[in-house]
Amino acid sequence: MANVQVIQRNAHLAGPVRIEFVDGRDGRVAKGTLTAISNSWRSSGDAREEQPTSIQWTLWGAQAENAAAYLERGSHVNVVGRLRNNNYGRDGVTVYGFSFMVDEIDYLDTRAESDARRAAHRGQDTADGSGAQGQGGAFGSRRTSTPSPALA
Repeated sequence: MANVQVIQRNAHLAGPVRIEFVDGRDGRVAKGTLTAISNSWRSSGDAREEQPTSIQWTLWGAQAENAAAYLERGSHVNVVGRLRNNNYGRDGVTVYGFSFMVDEIDYLDTRAESDARRAAHRGQDTADGSGAQGQGGAFGSRRTSTPSPALA
């Protein structure tokens, strides 16, 4: 399958970045998953209609670890990636699927915006008794473009 580039601009994260460690060709590697929601507008004359688009993206290695440390629910990002064909056979049946792999991710929040969101989330967590804390610091507009390693 040819590479199909996908760009999601001015998206908000639907939740925190989920991270796990999987066995790769060169040992353990971080795999992150995030869901980004962006709003596209359809126009027909003067009528404008908002249509949200939700994409679940996969990140690998240091890029996944950085995203898990610095991004949280509500964070603003731009994502550039590619559509990947994930067809495989199981019990004689071909299963067809697609996934979205991150090539570049821009962190759009300033440090002040990120800190304010983190403080608000801590206040909500304390109020509902969950005790969960927000994740680490924040970058002001930062791009990471770590290539995705192929897994064995």
